[in-house]
Amino acid sequence: MFTDYAKIYAIAGKGGNGAVSFRREKYIAAGGPDGGDGGKGGDIYFEVNPDSNTLIDFRYKKKFKATDGKNGEGAHKYGKSGEDLYVKVPIGTVVKDATTGEILADLSEQGQKELVLHGGRGGKGNSHFATSTRQAPRFAQEGEPGEEKEIILELKLLADVGLIGFPSVGKSTILSVVTSATPKIADYHFTTLEPNLGVVKSEYGDSFVIADIPGLIEGASEGTGLGIQFLRHIERTRLLLHVIDVSGSEGRDPVEDFYTINKELEKYSKKLSERKQVIVANKIDVMQDEENYKRLEKLAKENNMEIFKISAATGQGIKELMVEVSKILKTLPKEELIDVNHQRKVYKLEEQEPYTIKKEDGIFVVDGPEIRKLMRKVNMEDNESLYYFQKNLEALGVNQKLKEAGVKEGDTVKVYDYELEWED
Repeated sequence: MFTDYAKIYAIAGKGGNGAVSFRREKYIAAGGPDGGDGGKGGDIYFEVNPDSNTLIDFRYKKKFKATDGKNGEGAHKYGKSGEDLYVKVPIGTVVKDATTGEILADLSEQGQKELVLHGGRGGKGNSHFATSTRQAPRFAQEGEPGEEKEIILELKLLADVGLIGFPSVGKSTILSVVTSATPKIADYHFTTLEPNLGVVKSEYGDSFVIADIPGLIEGASEGTGLGIQFLRHIERTRLLLHVIDVSGSEGRDPVEDFYTINKELEKYSKKLSERKQVIVANKIDVMQDEENYKRLEKLAKENNMEIFKISAATGQGIKELMVEVSKILKTLPKEELIDVNHQRKVYKLEEQEPYTIKKEDGIFVVDGPEIRKLMRKVNMEDNESLYYFQKNLEALGVNQKLKEAGVKEGDTVKVYDYELEWED
């Protein structure tokens, strides 16, 4: 089964906690603090797996977590850092933040790996908090949590040439004739339910990758039929071969088909609709009259496009078409990747305030990233730690902001999870 979309949850490793420890040695009555730092949490990388061409493994495993850092120990022993996690994906995978739509990594080269989620920093041991007036700190810093995100994986095929057109116009037959690919072929719509890739070797000794893109019908860009699942695969192609049935056997209008498919491309991405196209007029061996082809030929001339008459069934015109494709590819940029993400509004998280103060049911609630960071450093059961806590609240401007908010003697102030009584 070909799977080109997956949603997973990834969590980088938490940093280890700093240690609270004091030097205890023979003949040393009062050794100083010697708590070591916690180890850093493991990062999460996404890297290309050359042996994979589908995201099917992510249907069964949805959660990925890197290893946490180890806690620090006495005698200034640092905790071991957590192991990094490498998530292996096929080449052509785009990694996105599921919440914001932001692209975190685009893995389009062999051997490529990208750091996506950072592990948390290890907490500092109590040795870092000793001062001339605080010689025996009984608190240390907790390790920071690792980054975590819901992530979307999208696989976009890396092909030079994309075969587009309505179902049953002969795309799969063309692919099977010009490459060693063996797609399922039959005379009914949607025989092809997944993209197929093949390599064409030209008479000049060069080669290129061609893909049969299934499922394009009217309304595909809006989710009709199967097309919306495969439009993303056209984004990376450099050249489009627009296959059109000119036989008249199904009563189709080739000119109307041309405009319908191009309309869907434009709806999905304007840049994609401007991709260079060659019109491939197929099934000429069973063409009922020349009128359909003449109209299509006129359309090609009006749109400054090349047109080739072929029969995929008999092989007529196939060689000439592939020779021309090889020539055209030499004139196009080697890598012309399209990101349609510009069409989708990306909501970026605004920079968070260091802390917030609000009044809920008569209680002043203080919370925010800087407050939580501070809480990881203190031991609320230790007087020295409480003093350190109060001094930092003062330094952050929390006390002044509380006064401005109207706090009075005896009011309850909740700092993260701790409720305290305000004293003037």
